[in-house]
Amino acid sequence: MSETFGRIETEFRAKRDAGHKLLVPYITGGYPGWQDAIRACAAQGADAVEIGIPFSDPVMDGPVIQQASQAALDRGATPQSVLDEVPRLDVEIPLLVMTYYNLVHHDGHRRFAHRLVEAGVSGCILPDLPLEESEPWTRAADHEGVETVMLAAPTAPDDRLPRVAARARGFLYSVGLLGVTGERDELAATATALAGRLKAITEVPVLVGVGVSNAEQAYEATRVADGVIQGASMMRRLIDQGPDAVGEYVAEVRASIDRH
Repeated sequence: MSETFGRIETEFRAKRDAGHKLLVPYITGGYPGWQDAIRACAAQGADAVEIGIPFSDPVMDGPVIQQASQAALDRGATPQSVLDEVPRLDVEIPLLVMTYYNLVHHDGHRRFAHRLVEAGVSGCILPDLPLEESEPWTRAADHEGVETVMLAAPTAPDDRLPRVAARARGFLYSVGLLGVTGERDELAATATALAGRLKAITEVPVLVGVGVSNAEQAYEATRVADGVIQGASMMRRLIDQGPDAVGEYVAEVRASIDRH
């Protein structure tokens, strides 16, 4: 019996199977220039973009993304105002949102999922929603056609990883280290170790995020994983230099992970 995947997983599996390494930049919605930054990512070889919906208590995010989220909130960004902009981005690659469960709970599972679909968003990441409590959301997301990306932590025991992988849609987010998002001098050993454990037990594409801080670290991670997610290093360039610098950085990372 053939399996039916959503847009992200269909495209990611096809690219992975063709030997292509996957690159997913993160951009905070509502931050000045975020729309042009996403367009620049798409133009320079990103395979999808993760749009952060700003939240006042972003427990997974370090100082750079916290700064961007607070700036967006100060400018009046709301979940709906970010989603309203998505159809105007006019990019050909899939888009996901990353936010926190409080917003979904407040909105209602079906309503939030439906809003994503109406905006043209293909997937959703909720880093503070554990597997054991995710069923009401994932049922609503599946019903509406939203792919829920699940996170696997480096401390997860072997018997837990297959259950996380079985629930993942789109791709599996392999968390590179314990801690919040942010740039580090070196790629943590846990990043490639966990990616290797996940690759051994699932056919779902495995992407490493958190602590992948430059093009060389992205290359190192993709020697094991199917791809990388980069957030703080993207947002630091957007904050310091603007959208064009984000595009230049995506091109640099693209060239690095495309090495054989």
